[in-house]
Amino acid sequence: MLVVSNVFMTVAWYGHLKYQDTSLKRVILISWGIAFFEYVIMVPANRWGSAFYSPYQLKILQEVITLVVFSGFALFYFGTKPQWNHLAAFGCILAAVAFTFLPGSSGR
Repeated sequence: MLVVSNVFMTVAWYGHLKYQDTSLKRVILISWGIAFFEYVIMVPANRWGSAFYSPYQLKILQEVITLVVFSGFALFYFGTKPQWNHLAAFGCILAAVAFTFLPGSSGR
């Protein structure tokens, strides 16, 4: 559910960048409409996930999923590949995930 909700949010936040000639008001309204579905999926995902993970763990998972979804979106929608520094930053975030889930961390 977190992956699907992030697909909606990525499209809402970045999909309009290909349409620079469209008015800002229109892309805001369209983005809000798309983001509504993100919330419909994300809220229950976090509610159900909180039975197993702490809020900190849920957030760091969500950030990694966001980066994975965005990377695929940027590659296929915009045709842009990540550079070495983007990959290094992603590695740092993956390290944060490892620290978050170390034994003794406060999961549920």
